[in-house]
Amino acid sequence: MKQRRAAALLVSAALGAALLTGCSSDGVDCNLDQCTVTIQRETDASVEVLGVEAEFVSADDDSVTLQVAGQQVTLDKGQQAVEVGGLQLSLSSVTKSEVQVQVSR
Repeated sequence: MKQRRAAALLVSAALGAALLTGCSSDGVDCNLDQCTVTIQRETDASVEVLGVEAEFVSADDDSVTLQVAGQQVTLDKGQQAVEVGGLQLSLSSVTKSEVQVQVSR
């Protein structure tokens, strides 16, 4: 019984720490107030961030088009954040293989 309680306490502590420090998963790295989303420049590439799915549509050297929360949005380098699906999105970088987008609530 003591081992189960100790294990439960460890799991609770780990989950609490994860919630306080943010999260990260494939293509998504979050801190307390913002996430960096990395999406591969390939057909059907997508990630889920803050409960919203973002899917890669197309990109060129200075912009990216994404499908976010059912809406298509184009982000340009240097542009101020755009609100889509309750999230603020801005383009960080575009390379030949991936795009990086900053996402916050």
